[in-house]
Amino acid sequence: MRVASGVDLVVIGADGGPDRAFGGSAHAAEGARLLADVLPGMCFDAGAAGSRVAVVDPGADANTMLTAVREAAARPGRWLLVCLVGQLVADPRGRRLALVTAGSTADNAYRRGLAWDWVVSAMVHGDQEEALLLVDAVADKDTWAALERGGGEDGAGELLSYSRVPLWGRIGRHAPGRYTPGRRGREAVLPGGPGSFSQALTTVLRQGVAGAPAAVGPHDLQPAVGALLDGGAPQEGAGAGAPSNQPDAPGVRLLVPPEGGRLLMRNRAAVRGALAGLSLSEELLALLWRESAPTDPPSA
Repeated sequence: MRVASGVDLVVIGADGGPDRAFGGSAHAAEGARLLADVLPGMCFDAGAAGSRVAVVDPGADANTMLTAVREAAARPGRWLLVCLVGQLVADPRGRRLALVTAGSTADNAYRRGLAWDWVVSAMVHGDQEEALLLVDAVADKDTWAALERGGGEDGAGELLSYSRVPLWGRIGRHAPGRYTPGRRGREAVLPGGPGSFSQALTTVLRQGVAGAPAAVGPHDLQPAVGALLDGGAPQEGAGAGAPSNQPDAPGVRLLVPPEGGRLLMRNRAAVRGALAGLSLSEELLALLWRESAPTDPPSA
């Protein structure tokens, strides 16, 4: 059935509101819109017509956001993609994470936020064959310190190092007021803004990767995405949660997707020459993409 070969995409760009401490989410809604616009049409054997997209209002509360994830996870399909864009906060003990939601204050941000555990649990128990969590986020100094403590039960870093679903994205350290426009020609990188994972991923998907097959997985796209991110690509052999290899960059963790999996994205560069100047329907475009691939995409 067509429904079993589709993609369920849930995009959450959470605006933390006017509190200066949560200014890291200022461009979250922009990044979410970008991902929602570009990702569906890039899924190799589904395309926009075979994708179901839920874009959550940036001012929504945590229950509304979680409901969107749970509803998507409950639908039978091949892939579940969830995108979290915004600012992360840790609980008082520094063991759990949440995405800051609208109207939060320093005293209630974790309680009001969308708990990372809830999102991952919903994805793990979903009715899709594969899942992928895309993260474009920043963390304040206390949350960053919790992530730096690494794996084990006494630090939120275990949520990144030993996640129950594959992760792909970037988490940066957010220090309000620390970075200024003129310093080394750079500003702080905010989720959804210039230099962010959202912009890097959508740029690579729109342009394609020269020399790569017509169908590429997240791991194949990571070097090109990493090259566009502030802080550069991870060190050779680095995995999820690897720190930036740029010594003068602010704190950055790149979440690198694992090899394998059957989620394939269209590589525009592979067929750009053959399709130059042609006006084609999406169905025919998808067919040409498949036939230019070295092998047929894996099927369920």
